[in-house]
Amino acid sequence: MNRTYVVTGAASGIGAATTELLRAAGSTVITVDLHDADIEADLSTTDGRKNLVDQVRERSGGRIDAIIAVAGLVAASPVTVGVNHFGAIATLEGLRPLLAGSDAPRAAVVASLAALEETDPGLLEALERGDESAALAEAERIGTDTTPTGSSPIYTTTKLAIARWVRRVAPTPEWAGAGIALNAIAPGVIETPMTRPALDSAEGRDALDAGAPSPLNGPAAPPAAPAALLAWLTRAENTHVTGQIVFIDGGAESIRRPDQV
Repeated sequence: MNRTYVVTGAASGIGAATTELLRAAGSTVITVDLHDADIEADLSTTDGRKNLVDQVRERSGGRIDAIIAVAGLVAASPVTVGVNHFGAIATLEGLRPLLAGSDAPRAAVVASLAALEETDPGLLEALERGDESAALAEAERIGTDTTPTGSSPIYTTTKLAIARWVRRVAPTPEWAGAGIALNAIAPGVIETPMTRPALDSAEGRDALDAGAPSPLNGPAAPPAAPAALLAWLTRAENTHVTGQIVFIDGGAESIRRPDQV
């Protein structure tokens, strides 16, 4: 089936792998990124988010079948708040009306195993009430502080907040009631140029394994693994999975909290 997808963060990593997989299956993919994409848009800004929606509407003729919001940052910076949370929501909500003409509308966003790490209560509260100005101010306050495992609380908190947002809105009339399945995936460590130096040393692998133990197939998954999961969640075959945070982490989440089901 030829479906029309929008994939953000499509220039590299999971977004690039997802785009490649979908196109190989015969689907049309409208790519979005800061560069090397069909639509170049900065999702940390209001103008960039509007530009994304306007250009997708024009390129698609006003009809798409699925949205896959991959774009994200790990930087200990306020811009991470803009992209990971408000940019992702603006993408999903802004493009949702274009799903109305699809026989099988679907959407997915990338959260993270890092949402299980320490988060910042002040930032989380601002994110959950949808106050971007306050959230940016909280991120400025946090600065370059890190959690005990070395992650930025800005990153971990934005990933927890987007996962909670999916859980809240997926069953609503605007999403499930309109036939739109909305889910998130939560990857563990993914093989990328950023993680390669750590994966190439025993010390680095031990550090990764401390936070994301992966008994199934090693310390890191190739980008093709989460890409395949995103593709299935947004295919017509997914008729009933919605509101889920699907961990793709080699078993890390089940090790870290085995009794939470």
